[in-house]
Amino acid sequence: MKLIVLGSGTSTGVPRVGHDWGECDPNEPRNKRSRVSIMVESSDGSRLLVDTSTDLRQQLLDNSIDRIDGVFWTHDHADHCHGIDDLRVLRYGRGGPIPGFASEDTAYRLRQRFGYVFAGQFGYPTIVTLEVLGRLRMHAGFSVEWCQMPHGPSETTGFRFEADGKSIAYATDYSEITEDMIDLFDEVDILVSDCLRREPHPTHANLAMALELAERCNAGTLVLSHLDKSMDYATLEAETPDNVVVGYDGLEILA
Repeated sequence: MKLIVLGSGTSTGVPRVGHDWGECDPNEPRNKRSRVSIMVESSDGSRLLVDTSTDLRQQLLDNSIDRIDGVFWTHDHADHCHGIDDLRVLRYGRGGPIPGFASEDTAYRLRQRFGYVFAGQFGYPTIVTLEVLGRLRMHAGFSVEWCQMPHGPSETTGFRFEADGKSIAYATDYSEITEDMIDLFDEVDILVSDCLRREPHPTHANLAMALELAERCNAGTLVLSHLDKSMDYATLEAETPDNVVVGYDGLEILA
């Protein structure tokens, strides 16, 4: 089972518009971060996309991805869903729409904002069939479990994917660690976690919280993502434990 980090940056990416690199070394390629998204792939080649980031088109090109077997959304904030139109090309040549999944609230807001994606329009076919998540399900050979996580005043969905006897979990945009999260991510092989910055933030995990989550759920490898311009790759890599990987665009890890 493979994890592909398509994007590892915060909502404004790194650098920010205006060539603002903050504390990140512009000469380190791994500091160039597009908006956050991942893909998980099983040994038979089945692929699940998590979130349709604002930079989805370039991420698909950079990673030579021209086919997916499903898409899961964590929530409807712009950096996680506004690349949804780039799913159109992945719809070409399929016998039907791409299966899509989200929590009830997220599905409602996605339908309100992107109705044509889920119902077709002006003779164009439906791109995605959107289904509200069940508590436990199978899709494309993956076991998929999920829970809701606090994201400041709103919520986001955390996922655990299992295939080939391995597990990969995704916890982005959370601001508090809950017992549901500990249960869901228990002894996961790879945990991809929100890690906006070192200082506390009202709607995101900081470095200390990401490390705490990995420790409390006994994760094998922790991958830090959703990193802002204060999180220089080399500096962060040098100060984190051996089981922690600083995420970057294009990173691939086998579980």
